[in-house]
Amino acid sequence: MAKTELKKIALWLWAVSLLFANPLSAQEKGPLTRAEQTAFKATSRHEDVLAFIQALQLQSPWLRVETLALSTEGRPIPLLVIGKPTPTSPRELRQDSRGVVYIQANIHAGEVEGKEAALMLARDILLADTPPYLDRLVILIAPNFNPDGNEKISPQNRRNQAGPEEGVGVRINGQNLDLNRDAIKLESPEMQGLVANVLERWDPLLLVDCHTTDGSYHEEPVTYSWSLNPNGDQEILGYMRDKMLPAISQTLEKKYKTLSLPYGDPVDFRDLEKGWRTFSHQPRYLTNYVGLRNRLSILDENYVYAPFKERVLACYHFLRAILDETYARLEEIKHLVAEADRKTVAAGLNPSDKDLFGLEFDLQPLAQPVRVRGYEMEVIPREGGFPQIKPTEKKKTYIMPYLANFVPKRSARLPYAYLITINDREVINKLCQHGVIVERLTQPARLEGEVFQLKELKPAERPFQGHRLNSLKGDYRIETRDFPAGTWFVSTAQPLGRLVAYLLEPESDDGLFTWNFFDRYLVPEWGRAFEAFPVIKVMKPAVLAKEIYR
Repeated sequence: MAKTELKKIALWLWAVSLLFANPLSAQEKGPLTRAEQTAFKATSRHEDVLAFIQALQLQSPWLRVETLALSTEGRPIPLLVIGKPTPTSPRELRQDSRGVVYIQANIHAGEVEGKEAALMLARDILLADTPPYLDRLVILIAPNFNPDGNEKISPQNRRNQAGPEEGVGVRINGQNLDLNRDAIKLESPEMQGLVANVLERWDPLLLVDCHTTDGSYHEEPVTYSWSLNPNGDQEILGYMRDKMLPAISQTLEKKYKTLSLPYGDPVDFRDLEKGWRTFSHQPRYLTNYVGLRNRLSILDENYVYAPFKERVLACYHFLRAILDETYARLEEIKHLVAEADRKTVAAGLNPSDKDLFGLEFDLQPLAQPVRVRGYEMEVIPREGGFPQIKPTEKKKTYIMPYLANFVPKRSARLPYAYLITINDREVINKLCQHGVIVERLTQPARLEGEVFQLKELKPAERPFQGHRLNSLKGDYRIETRDFPAGTWFVSTAQPLGRLVAYLLEPESDDGLFTWNFFDRYLVPEWGRAFEAFPVIKVMKPAVLAKEIYR
């Protein structure tokens, strides 16, 4: 054998030895996101997302892809199902000890770092020599939840944020709707698909929704929140607020060297020490909605003024920290949600005076203050207007009250059931879209109920998301009525019983009444009086002949 050939063989053996001594990372073995390919100057378009997923499918047997929904403009929304083995349907998990986690990004398509981070996360799990998490978790990922908004990428969108240079998409979907205000009315195909094909079909224990902040100044690249609505299960709310998210924050800092703090904005930008305030409790927001379904949820808000690459990597590390803690806490999480379902059903079967539904709320500070690594602010007076406020380069740590505790100041008793006295299939089908069990009386029944009589009806002056949101005033009266066969019956003795109340309570601050579903039944054609609300509360358990509506 010639010396040159021996030399070639020796070089080849040396290269192979290096390969095994330094195995390729998942990033080196797998596809790169559009952001990684461009040194974080650009974000992925819809076709980039699909191509990335297809490349992963060719390289890993542990990935299956479903379609979450078709967007308004006809784009498929891919849902990655990652498992080892990969379940072909949720039925396969009934005798399986694994838990399901759902990660969603790009609901607002100008807030794109979650999209890139979620794709990177999928790659790094699937192509690892030993894929992490998959012995205990099935991970669902929808990296591009709003593809129609994503395709409107322009450098003119969200110009206040630090990159990417080539621009981002827009907040709204193809219907001009904000998808993170659609969780109650479910008017978009994206949110309808999420409820039907993820929350109902896969029933994830935990949902993570990725966003970008809009303007507060601080050093921490990650902020977060839990489901804030106090009408959800109190054990879940307290667990997320006091245990799981603080543990995730610690893991994020110690293991991934990334700072975080609870989401919020200053009560007063001119005087930051007045307090740090969270966002709304209303379930039109997805993470609050999931809490009413007795499941865990996390809002991820990445810091808008950090460079794009830093935002993506911070989000990536946050998702890893979430999976780390979920993996470690899986059994207690499963017990927590099962117990929440059990308690909800039990309360509906025989509601007591202690089973209350909050109608109005005070926002109060939590017992523990929040620490914000911020900056001293410069206040520049402007004649005849609000002063300009901007951060200086001087860092300052603020310890301030954290207003994140929504305390009911007025409540109503939860009923045994709601009787819907109108035959409106839009209302009934909306309940069914949420996964609510709806029944019909098969025989007439004489029942005592609480009837809400409107005294005042006030639609908002300005339209919001295509609606004029309603508010009302009125009084209850107790009536005994004969209800014919065919009357709609919605029990609160079901796992979604708290959501049922939010949808159907007359005075709910974010129910179907709020979103105009009952408008045509509230005002008579003639006269100035108002009709009674067409949903009657049955407070006492009763044995009734009924059947499930399908």
